[in-house]
Amino acid sequence: VQLQASGGGSVQAGGSLRLSCAASGHTYSTHAMAWFRQVPGKEREFVGVISWSGDITYYRDSVKGRFTISRDNAKNTVYLQMNSLEPEDTAVYYCAADKEPRFCSGYGCWVEGYDYWGQGTLVTVSS
Repeated sequence: VQLQASGGGSVQAGGSLRLSCAASGHTYSTHAMAWFRQVPGKEREFVGVISWSGDITYYRDSVKGRFTISRDNAKNTVYLQMNSLEPEDTAVYYCAADKEPRFCSGYGCWVEGYDYWGQGTLVTVSS
């Protein structure tokens, strides 16, 4: 499975961007899909996740109410709508996908352990 992230760019604080992550290859084997971000010199951090059916989503506290993850399984694509962007959101954003379903629950179930990764797209938010 290959993941291709796109949609990054530069925006002023308070603006919006929508990232996309398109899956190709054996996409029938993907399950939950997540977004992570990384600032140079810092560890990669979990942003949010959506289950295959779309009925489960989790977000890190700092993006709750501002970011929304959705997916279109017919297009094998997951989206990250980012509103009210802040300079602290500046990072390279990566999408990731599970190869297998998870049998756990709660926020901690989803923050690591993904099998497939995209190449990243840069988001820059200026003040």
